[in-house]
Amino acid sequence: MSGKRYILLVLCGWMFAVSHAQKTDRDYLRSGNKLFGDSLFVKAEVDYRKALEKNPQSADAMYNLGNALMMQQKAKEAMEQFEAASKVEKNKDKLSHIYHNMGVILQSSKQLPQCIEAYKEALRNNPHDDETRYNLALAQKQLKDQQQQQQQNQQNQDKEQQKQEQKQEDKQQDKDRQEQNQQQNQQQQNQNQMSKENAEQLLNAVMQDEKDVQDKVKKQLQMQGRKLEKDW
Repeated sequence: MSGKRYILLVLCGWMFAVSHAQKTDRDYLRSGNKLFGDSLFVKAEVDYRKALEKNPQSADAMYNLGNALMMQQKAKEAMEQFEAASKVEKNKDKLSHIYHNMGVILQSSKQLPQCIEAYKEALRNNPHDDETRYNLALAQKQLKDQQQQQQQNQQNQDKEQQKQEQKQEDKQQDKDRQEQNQQQNQQQQNQNQMSKENAEQLLNAVMQDEKDVQDKVKKQLQMQGRKLEKDW
């Protein structure tokens, strides 16, 4: 390689580096917007992050980065960018867009109370935004339906719990009745056993009395027999 060509290449490289270093946050924003318009969201994200490196307080870069992340289904990261942008943005129209997009993310994740507040904040900054107003009405209806469904589910759970409690109560009552019947049967058996024993005792007593009577009669007869023998 000749010396001239080597110097030329180095100089060209140096000039490119200087040009690259001189790009501003607005340059990266414009580049990112073009990529975003071509649906190249990952590449657009890269440029928006470079814009933020140049200007960390750029609300436009935060907002556009949030949009690029949202298109990639990175809802949590997008929400972080929108929240950051809402703290530094002063333009009401832009604030309306920021809160609108926050509402969209919250609505998609079923965080309806927070979603409704975001849409309301968007309308405070731009009362003429019909799309936000429509989304707000839809979110309010979804919240009402959700609450009604939760109430119905709670009622169903209460009914099921009552059925289970009644079932347990009936089961306990059946158990109590069985125990009561067993006790009554045992008492009846005990009474029958006692009656049988009493009858045997009475019979034995009667038989003993008869034996005693017989013994007395026998003794009397014996005594009378001896007396007759003496008289003769």
